[in-house]
Amino acid sequence: MSMIILESVGMIETNCYLVQIEDGHRLYIIDPGSEPDNIIKAAATLNFDEAVILLTHAHVDHIGGIRGVMDALKVSTVYLHPLDLGLYNSPDNHLMPFIPRAKNLPVPVSTMAGTDFTILETPGHTPGGVCFYFKQLQALFAGDTLFSGSIGRTDLPGGSMDTILDSIRNKILVLPDSVKVYPGHGPATSVGSEKLNNPYLS
Repeated sequence: MSMIILESVGMIETNCYLVQIEDGHRLYIIDPGSEPDNIIKAAATLNFDEAVILLTHAHVDHIGGIRGVMDALKVSTVYLHPLDLGLYNSPDNHLMPFIPRAKNLPVPVSTMAGTDFTILETPGHTPGGVCFYFKQLQALFAGDTLFSGSIGRTDLPGGSMDTILDSIRNKILVLPDSVKVYPGHGPATSVGSEKLNNPYLS
């Protein structure tokens, strides 16, 4: 039985998703940004052989809970696009005084084999931003690239409005309209809904 569990974590309510294609299979933990105890508690309701952490990008509100989750669960791998590695390791990757820099971060991998998803490179919010498309679930985990009725910020270092719009139009909007979009913040939407209603994409 497939499962998608949402945990909204931290002061800016980052969406962390726990995704499982079938019982006993690998558990994917997408963007464990904060409050690792809540993520661990949600994972305890599932039966899985191993856990993998997937990062849509490296902003601190999406990576702050990694170490706590890794220490408690059977996490074998942390994936991050290599173009976000500098941000991941940067001492300036914080939102002080509210969100401190993440500490004791593991070395991530930049490739994944034998997975249940496709990695879509969607730079624009950050240089190494990606989305994870689980075709079997008809689900796209979009990080901060696309939101319900909006798009990710491009005014932070490494951001680009032209690039993010190109990413959305050429990587996301080409998916079936029925694909559900699970963003990094806020409510879920769908590809079809964003084609019709997102003012940035008209």
